[in-house]
Amino acid sequence: MFATPEQFAASNKANIENALTIVNNAFASAERLAALNLNTARNLLEESIANTKSLLAAKDVQELVSLQTAFAQPLVEKAVAYNRSVYEIATQSQEEVSKLVEAQIAELNKNLAAALDKAAKSAPAGSDVAVAAVKSAIAAANSAYDSVSKAAKQVAEIAEANVTAATNATVKAVGNAGKTAPAAKKAA
Repeated sequence: MFATPEQFAASNKANIENALTIVNNAFASAERLAALNLNTARNLLEESIANTKSLLAAKDVQELVSLQTAFAQPLVEKAVAYNRSVYEIATQSQEEVSKLVEAQIAELNKNLAAALDKAAKSAPAGSDVAVAAVKSAIAAANSAYDSVSKAAKQVAEIAEANVTAATNATVKAVGNAGKTAPAAKKAA
């Protein structure tokens, strides 16, 4: 019934390995995010310089407005792509941590069931009902956890689909606005 020093050592080793996994995951995510930010900043600087040169070379106001409108669409698309990349990094990191937590919960449940079985063998006669009640409570808690976990995943999937749809609509609207602005200028 009592834990041995070997069991404590194994438990501590597993906890340290899990902590290292989480730390490595956090560092990997931070590294990917830093690389994304550096590449985005570099590209933005290069494009800003090129766009500024184009704007300075404009011969009249109409050409200036046309250039500004032409620069808007790619800028919005790149902002959307950047946000998607950040979201993907965060989502992947969260998924890895969730898998680790789920594995720990499964291990905890297995150990708890084994401890209950061991306790039931050494328990006095008539305590079968209490052990069965505890096992039933654990099963109910696991079932509730699974239900909440599945619901949370569904909510996340729905939110992701809504964000994607809204983002695509925004990019399309900006693209259409950029196409209609030159036509409106010509008509005027």
